[in-house]
Amino acid sequence: MRICVISPFTGLAGDMLLAALIDAGAPPAAVRAAVASSGLTGWELRVESLVTHGLTAARAVVATTDDTTSRAAAELVAMASTVRPTPVAEQAVATLRAIAEVEGRLHGEPPDRVHLHELGGHDTLVDVIGVLAALHALDVSAVYCQPLPIGAGTVHTAHGVLPCPAPATAALLRGARTVGTELTGETVTPTAAALLRTVGARYEPAPASTLLATGYGAGTRTLPDRPNITAVHLGDTAGAEHRELVVLETNVDDVTGELLGHTIAELLAAGALDAWVTAATMKKGRPAHVLHVLAEPEQAARLADRVLAETGSLGLRQYPVRRTALPREFDSVDVHGVPVRRKRGPHGVKPEHDDVVAAARHLGLPARTVAALAAAADPDR
Repeated sequence: MRICVISPFTGLAGDMLLAALIDAGAPPAAVRAAVASSGLTGWELRVESLVTHGLTAARAVVATTDDTTSRAAAELVAMASTVRPTPVAEQAVATLRAIAEVEGRLHGEPPDRVHLHELGGHDTLVDVIGVLAALHALDVSAVYCQPLPIGAGTVHTAHGVLPCPAPATAALLRGARTVGTELTGETVTPTAAALLRTVGARYEPAPASTLLATGYGAGTRTLPDRPNITAVHLGDTAGAEHRELVVLETNVDDVTGELLGHTIAELLAAGALDAWVTAATMKKGRPAHVLHVLAEPEQAARLADRVLAETGSLGLRQYPVRRTALPREFDSVDVHGVPVRRKRGPHGVKPEHDDVVAAARHLGLPARTVAALAAAADPDR
């Protein structure tokens, strides 16, 4: 399993994390393509190299021909929903909705009517989509984050001077592990906090793994005595992984199949490890469904609230489980000239469904035919 460990040396911002992931090997072309699929225009993403306090790091610079810095959250969500690959779109939508929900609560507005000021520019969309596309391209299955340094002092916003961390950041960091720092000002941005929530970042020691790559992403702030950087470490865990997780369950007999499908997609985008539905028969012979959610223990309370809100259920069950995950690796093969990624485990290989569907449409072949060709293909040819 491919993991990413985030080391926020002086803090964490969306552009710092994006730069670090690219420095660790995420292809800039894949990042740019994902951002472009949102329909965003008037931008250019450059990745520059710099040396700060003797350390070489990457910096992600977004150059624009449009100076718009304020947009409605609904506009950003609509743009993110068109992103390809689809898993990146789902997570980008969840990230932006998380920001909108927090801003809405703080300002007393419905999330779909929130107008984002500092977070409404090109940078936010590029950073959000870019980070998620980079993690997707790197085949990262789990993200771990070391404690986030929280600065003191104040931050200047469109609503005036506010204490650090900014209220939106503080709300988005609920459940995260933090540590104080002597640095003043904003050390963790709302965008970074929302991204950590979406990817289900784990604030615990990472499992044993083989270190594959390290990347350093620099921020725009210059510090007198240390590099202003975030580091990421990519690792591959070896052997079966045993983890203590939590299952959430609720019985529903008045929720449509369409709403259940939507709920599963929302839960996965919000950080659930898995979500599924089974058919059931309740008292008095009523047909029903049981919604199951597999989650990290620290994410259980937040996901439980999401289950109740989406389904309207009046309660749910929660119990611990132990999951065994076998090691897996990823490769890519060509099917009649179209790349298809695959996941390979000890007992077989499975082509990635999104790639199979895209290749099938491009080639005019049935998806099952493309899947069979991809499964049988030699990765070295």
